[in-house]
Amino acid sequence: MAAKITKTNAARLLDRAKIAYELVSYEVDEENLAAIHVAEQLGENIEQVFKTLVLRGDRNGVFVCVIPGDREVNLKMAAKVSGNKSVEMLHMKELLSTTGYIRGGCSPIGMKKEFPTYIHTTCLDFDHIYVSAGMRGLQLRIAPRDLVAYTHAVVCDLL
Repeated sequence: MAAKITKTNAARLLDRAKIAYELVSYEVDEENLAAIHVAEQLGENIEQVFKTLVLRGDRNGVFVCVIPGDREVNLKMAAKVSGNKSVEMLHMKELLSTTGYIRGGCSPIGMKKEFPTYIHTTCLDFDHIYVSAGMRGLQLRIAPRDLVAYTHAVVCDLL
């Protein structure tokens, strides 16, 4: 018998905006929070499982990058697209207080504040992608164009 899936804040926000999505649960491994593990658990192509990264720029503050789960963000490109001279990953200890989310459960939807969001161009190669639903063990299956529209994201090269 499948476990009852709890609606997250991200899911409630999408409901309110009348955006179609599906909540998909997976087995969490606290020792391995990598997106590759999530893709394996979902039985999906890693290129469709995106991770949400939170960065801080020297000029424009905190912003969000959503990239394919097996890739690393190019900090120089992230700085350029976000109008910063230099950027760094937000420190783990700041993640919860800044976004309301924890590592492994950070969604680009429903953060404490609406931060500028950048999504890698390959998202548009698919009819749906996966992003965190806002908690470990739960992903949102969503059309990338809907995610881009809802988050007011800029689609650009981040790799």
